[in-house]
Amino acid sequence: MTTTSSATGSLSSLLNTLTANTTSGSTSGNSTTTSGSGTSTSGSSTTSSGGGTLSASGIGSGLDVSSIVTALVNARKAASQQQIDTRTSQTNNLLTGLSSLNSALGGIQTALSTLTSINTFSSYNATLSPTNGSTSIGTATTMSSAHAGTYNIDVSQLATAQKRASDPYATGTAVGQGTLTISVGSSTMNVAVSATNSLSDIASAINGSSSNPGVTATIVNGVNGQQLMLSSSKTGVANAFTVSSNATSSSGLQGLATMLNTAGKNEAQDAKLSIDGIDVTSASNAVSGKMDGVTINLTGTGTSTLTVAQDNTTATNAIQGFVDAYNSYVSTVSSLSSYDTSTGAAGVLLGDTTLTSVQRQIASVLSSPASGNSIGTLANLGITRNADGTLDLDTDKLAAAFQSNASAVKDLFTGTNGYATRLNKSIASYTSSGGIISTRMDSLNNTLTQLSQQQTALNTRMSTYQTQLQQQYTALDTLMSSLNNTSSYLTTALEQLTNSNSKN
Repeated sequence: MTTTSSATGSLSSLLNTLTANTTSGSTSGNSTTTSGSGTSTSGSSTTSSGGGTLSASGIGSGLDVSSIVTALVNARKAASQQQIDTRTSQTNNLLTGLSSLNSALGGIQTALSTLTSINTFSSYNATLSPTNGSTSIGTATTMSSAHAGTYNIDVSQLATAQKRASDPYATGTAVGQGTLTISVGSSTMNVAVSATNSLSDIASAINGSSSNPGVTATIVNGVNGQQLMLSSSKTGVANAFTVSSNATSSSGLQGLATMLNTAGKNEAQDAKLSIDGIDVTSASNAVSGKMDGVTINLTGTGTSTLTVAQDNTTATNAIQGFVDAYNSYVSTVSSLSSYDTSTGAAGVLLGDTTLTSVQRQIASVLSSPASGNSIGTLANLGITRNADGTLDLDTDKLAAAFQSNASAVKDLFTGTNGYATRLNKSIASYTSSGGIISTRMDSLNNTLTQLSQQQTALNTRMSTYQTQLQQQYTALDTLMSSLNNTSSYLTTALEQLTNSNSKN
């Protein structure tokens, strides 16, 4: 038994030494060696002298190589992995926070863009009110170049398009060969007509021609037969057409050309009207270019009063849009810089220098008056700050300011020292390409790229380390299996020797 105990103790020492060498400084689990009992533990392996056998759950000896290797790799990897994970999480949180801040500032810029649009503070509406018992003469629309005022409009004639029709023909009757020439102004179309072509064929050729100068051909099936009707595509004298045939055309085609070129009841005419006694004509019933920024869409004759007035609805909505965008920004900033004292949870940009700088810049612009403006401050216009930092708009006070001095309201925002002008300049330094936020986000993305590369390198190192451990512990497993077999053989032999001696 002394021999068996000594051999087993030597195996335990060998196991501990080999395990220590293969880990290269890594933790090898709980390892204890007791020479009296012959017990050695490394990971999950156990060697016992009582039965003279090294036992564990493994391939050859029972050693759990996979679990040991996994534990050693995880122990070696843990610290570096934790560092990469922590920095990646922090960087992603910063990117998310800066992106939210950038979006909130972008919302303010969009609202400021609307405020400074040329049409926002130069919007007008126009109404036509019939006078002297007249019926409606139409409607009016305006552009930013309009001017407020009241005008008397008297319409005596509407613009019409020219229409002419041929004599009746029996359906399918050939007209005669030759060439029809149709002209509108300086534009001309030649239509070749064969000896077998009917009115329908001629109409199709006119409508399908790529050189059509602005004439539409229609077949009207009247009680006396088919008639070809030509109509100018546009109203006005300038858009009237003429029809002729060449000298070699048949008498039938020449007769058709003569009929279509003869004036009738539906001749082209221009619209005629007067504006405050000044006579005006227009080829179209959409009379534009006769008054600055105003188009009168005529539908009838008669007299009306045209009233052009500034419309502050667009500007009011734009100012309200700015207030809403700013309040959204305040809400975003509050979330990004929040801190919950009960849970310790903090916003991702709490204490961030970029966020602090943005808040300071915007507050500086909004708190300082617009120099050279008679209104001076947002508060005087009806925009006040609440306790939570958000803004409120008093639309009644704003309407009174528009009524009193609309140009001053416009200048308060869009002037050189206006709030929209200064605020947009301050925000642009953060949101523009190459700005503060963009530069920081680029840097953070570069950090994520580097962390990804570090992760790849760590995975490669750990894979190599795992392969090395797998080979070493597989060799140990094989050695332990061989030693276990030897130990079992010696134990059996000693027992037989002992039994033989006891008989003697």
